[in-house]
Amino acid sequence: NGRGRYELFEPRMLESVVGRLGLQSDLRRALENPDSRELLLDYQPIVELATQRVVGVEALLRWDHPVQGRITPAVFVPLAEETGLIVPLGRRALHLACNDSAPWVRDHPGMHVTVNLSARQLPDAALAAEVAAAVAESGLPPASLVLELTESAIMQQPERSAQVFRELRGLGVRLAIDDFGTGYS
Repeated sequence: NGRGRYELFEPRMLESVVGRLGLQSDLRRALENPDSRELLLDYQPIVELATQRVVGVEALLRWDHPVQGRITPAVFVPLAEETGLIVPLGRRALHLACNDSAPWVRDHPGMHVTVNLSARQLPDAALAAEVAAAVAESGLPPASLVLELTESAIMQQPERSAQVFRELRGLGVRLAIDDFGTGYS
């Protein structure tokens, strides 16, 4: 850290690093196993206030660790963002949400499912193709899928975001901006 400096080592520093590396390894293992039941979605209802009718659901990714139990997204999502695991994690969430919600939409026309996208997924050239595959494989009508990005994620790469939005709109999926007005706009 520079000349004329020293730092003291604390055992908890090592514990923290080892703990993060262990979680990273466990998350990678859960992602590599397509049959893993560790990564799952909880669905939060979206209710139309005027009618009090459920009009959709938001898919929220959860991790049931085999040893540690349920790990909060506040812990594993930043870890996934830092390591790049957020892209395959987002892909898994997208496919699970489409597969789970397709029967609901057939039984309740007009219902939709919202899936969050990470800023790290936007530069992925395969994003639109991945969304098209998830919709096609599940049988979910494209208009029943809402992809949600935060305003800050969009503004990190506005030109790329606009291009991706055109591609996704071309598929017929809907887009939503989360945290709108909290930063750039």
